[in-house]
Amino acid sequence: MKYLISFLLLILSFQDLNAQTLKLKPRKADALTGTAFAKSISDSTLMLKQREEIIFNEIKNGNVPNFLRKLSEVVDSIKIENQIARVSYYALPDYFCIGSDDDYFYVPMTPILAQKVADLTKCNLPTKKMVDNIYKSASIKLTPQPIPPTKAMTTLPIFIAHNDSVKIQLKPYLSKHNNSALTAGNKKDVIISNKIYTEKTPKVVIYGWHKMDGKAIQPVYNKHTNTWADYSHGIRLIQQKVRVEENLEGKTDQRSRRTTIKKLLKNPILYKLLSDEGVIEKPFYPLTEYGID
Repeated sequence: MKYLISFLLLILSFQDLNAQTLKLKPRKADALTGTAFAKSISDSTLMLKQREEIIFNEIKNGNVPNFLRKLSEVVDSIKIENQIARVSYYALPDYFCIGSDDDYFYVPMTPILAQKVADLTKCNLPTKKMVDNIYKSASIKLTPQPIPPTKAMTTLPIFIAHNDSVKIQLKPYLSKHNNSALTAGNKKDVIISNKIYTEKTPKVVIYGWHKMDGKAIQPVYNKHTNTWADYSHGIRLIQQKVRVEENLEGKTDQRSRRTTIKKLLKNPILYKLLSDEGVIEKPFYPLTEYGID
């Protein structure tokens, strides 16, 4: 009986990890489409904080496409002390957007809002290493489409223009994309990094926008404050719970266990599964007040 209970608990543990869906309310039939939502926040008199409160409420109420709700498994492995260790985690199949499967809007966010959404959905933002691994694993890889930098790059008209250009790129992959195929190359990532906290003012750290040769256009960059969000920024959430397997080459003492991204990033040895910049003691953004960049 004791062994049966242990077995059932193990099965439930795997089922819990493999609940590969975004934890949000169902989308209402009368929810705004992406086009309508983008228009609703295009008022130039709307302050950043007001805009992000509207975005958060829309997400909290479940106005997110169905294709974004089915998470994609991503696996990575490394050699630690002559043994193979492997991690598996579940990521959004595309960058965060609002609206329906047929009409959605990629919504750039400050890291303040991104962290709030991550907390709401029991998720984390990725590290640089995770971004690289997600790109390698993606079945849909899009060519980055930078817009020349101007003061307008943080405004809704540019957000909408870039959104439309990405959706044109996705047309040949429409069926695959709307079935939650892992997609990358269309945005830079807002990432978790030790560089968030290296200066007095909290920063947003961005990385990625991989070209078709696998090289990232954007190196790790932390020169914007945490109130910055431009058209190129994408938010890719990762489910907090991960599965770690150790000693895969050994005939004995093989271990498989469930943990979280936060715990793994603080582990003095196993952090290497998720981070190539060392242990990350604060794998999150501060929810500080909005200021002026």
